[in-house]
This record gives sequence, C-alpha cells and structure tokens, in this order.
Amino acid sequence: MFKNLFLTFCILTCISAFAQQEENKSETPILKQYYFVMLVKGPHRDDIDSLSLAKIQEGHMANINKMAESGKLQIAGPFGDDGNWRGIFIFDVATEEEVKELLKDDPAIQSGRLDYEIHPWWTLQGSCLK
Repeated sequence: MFKNLFLTFCILTCISAFAQQEENKSETPILKQYYFVMLVKGPHRDDIDSLSLAKIQEGHMANINKMAESGKLQIAGPFGDDGNWRGIFIFDVATEEEVKELLKDDPAIQSGRLDYEIHPWWTLQGSCLK
C-alpha cells in the first residue's frame, strides 16, 4: 500500500510540475540528478536476535535523521510488504561515492540486515523534490 501511495504521490507531483512548465514556456526545463537507493534484504537479515535487531533499527533511524538533517537525504521510507525491496532513499549529493560514504554508517547495512542498489536518477529540478 505504501509503495502505491508513494508512486501515486510522485506521479501527481511530477504531472503538476510538467503542467506548470507548459504554462510558462519561456522557462527551459532543467533536469537535476539525484541518487535513488533501493534498500533490499541483506544476506544476514534473519541471523539477528531481537535485542540486537532493536539496537540496529534504532541506529538505522538515527542515521536516517542525521542524513535528512544534513539536507543530503531528500526522501526515505519503507515498503509495506515482505518483498525483497525493504525501502528507498533519494539523495541530493554530487557523486555515487558520497552516497556510499553515507550508507556505510548505517547499522542495518553494516550488520547485513539490509543491502542496497544505487541508481542515478533524473527529474525536473524543483518539481518532485526540493
């Protein structure tokens, strides 16, 4: 359900941005690159006891908050099903290496509970993300 709501939100926001661009044809659309990170089940997802899991999750959330407060993490959230995809991050940073540096501090990734895929992602500047 969360995945559908998130995708609907992104689509509607982008459609609105395209409509605004159409109204003001004097402006040239500017694409901006972000980094889309798909969080996936890690190799040690089920090897963690409940006490350790609580500590890992607390550290994971603290890291998310730190990245968001720095302005580098624009969107974060989990998926609501039990598929391989566990959540997403969208970063506003200059390089993929910077994304990797930010991710290496995440306790869920360090423990192997989560793994990730990084993909460069483009959208109209100022439309879907600010």
